[in-house]
Amino acid sequence: MSRQFGDFQTPPGLVGEVLRAVCRRGGPWSRALEPTCGIGNFIVGLRSLAIPPREVQGIEIQPGHAARTQVGSDGHTTIHHADIFRLNLSELRWSESGPLLVVGNPPWVTSAELGGLESSNVPTKSNFKGNTGFDAKTGGANFDIAEFIWIKLIKELAWAQPTIALLCKTAVARNVLSYAESTGLPLSNPEIFLIDAKKWFNAAVDACLFRVDVGLGEPSYQANIYADLDSEVPQGVLGITDGGLVSNCEAYERLSFLDGVSPVVWRQGLKHDIAAVMELSEDEGILTNRLGEVVSIEPSYLYPLLKSSDLNNPENRPARYQVIVTQKHLGQDTGHLRDTAPRLWEYLCSHEMAFAARKSSIYEGRPAFSIFGIGEYSFAEYKVAVSGMYKTVRFKLVGPEKGRPVMLDDTCYFIPCDSAEQGAIITALLNEESCLSFVNSLIFLDSKRPVTKKVLQRLDLSALLHRIDPRTIAVAANQRLSLLGFPEIGADAIDQFVWPGTGGIQGSMFPELTA
Repeated sequence: MSRQFGDFQTPPGLVGEVLRAVCRRGGPWSRALEPTCGIGNFIVGLRSLAIPPREVQGIEIQPGHAARTQVGSDGHTTIHHADIFRLNLSELRWSESGPLLVVGNPPWVTSAELGGLESSNVPTKSNFKGNTGFDAKTGGANFDIAEFIWIKLIKELAWAQPTIALLCKTAVARNVLSYAESTGLPLSNPEIFLIDAKKWFNAAVDACLFRVDVGLGEPSYQANIYADLDSEVPQGVLGITDGGLVSNCEAYERLSFLDGVSPVVWRQGLKHDIAAVMELSEDEGILTNRLGEVVSIEPSYLYPLLKSSDLNNPENRPARYQVIVTQKHLGQDTGHLRDTAPRLWEYLCSHEMAFAARKSSIYEGRPAFSIFGIGEYSFAEYKVAVSGMYKTVRFKLVGPEKGRPVMLDDTCYFIPCDSAEQGAIITALLNEESCLSFVNSLIFLDSKRPVTKKVLQRLDLSALLHRIDPRTIAVAANQRLSLLGFPEIGADAIDQFVWPGTGGIQGSMFPELTA
């Protein structure tokens, strides 16, 4: 793969499988376009079809690739040595008319990755997706190059009503589908065929052949998903339902009563972006940081810390790390630490350059040694927590350790609770089968962070509370209370349950107030 251009040259064997899958669902096509043709494997594949297109055009920015692809042309193939980002596709001149197939394998990298390589093969920065706020001002929002190409193809070739079938990351296919629905781009018959990117490209990424018709038939934004390129029966359907993108339309429809507004606010864990300094390990009473330095600071600023991997572990193991908490709330002045915690202040100042090197702009203009994701909620003794990073969704009840509330890092989300009993009931609800199935219908497991606050805030736990036998909830809650050494509760506790932070609103008695 040429990193500067972000291209994976498609093996001929995969080209053959792609074209067979595409031809089973349409064709023949009188003309075809390969928008980033590379060394021409798709061009060769198109020429080799039983009924090949009468005219084939390809676009390639690298002159060596373009020249190689043009060699052996049968007179009906044109290779444009051009930059697709700066070429108006609606102005391509065709000798033939009739059905158009667009097929190929655009770059699998993001604009930020190419920018970091100082590559010239990037689109001119523009607000191509209609972003708002900071992204709209800068045009610098990170996006996949393939996503840009997809949207360009749909917009500039809509007049030809093409079939477009491109290899891409599955995340790109979802983003294109979502964008098309939100802007009214006329897609129909979308299909996703999963491929083994490790086998074909030695790439550890979820990828697919994404196929759509443009401007043909009734617009549709729900895509059948097939296990591979040879499959005839879909294994599921993803798409836009009730205005949102879901990974499993069937499960979502069945459990859509849970889609609403959470009766409680989900919080994200601590963010400090300097783990080597802020996260400490303890061995036989000796604290060390990840730089191997022995650390001696005031213990009142140290708290047990759990990370995503800790929450995803089925066992309830004690925290492996302690984290330094420099503030009680967002933006709090830290200058008082000079007097209230002189050893901590000296330690932090000794790593002042590391703090200054933090890349995120959120620290600009903030007090020295600031952290984020901090507030009164961080110090709740009991929390219901979940990792945002793992494919298996598991909610855990977290209690204090050695008399100190446990902190979560910023890869985790949690609900601060007023009591262990309250936390146990909420944990029981979240781990109930229908709730987990609903969460899984919303998330995409190939995402870097499958579970997000946005997803969690959609969980209407009040609706779930009123559909489950209180005795069932009590049994599940008691399993968690026993791990913390608390006595069991009865079904009557469920009837009298109060959501945390709602000022005494009871879950069972006032559903209209907790929705």
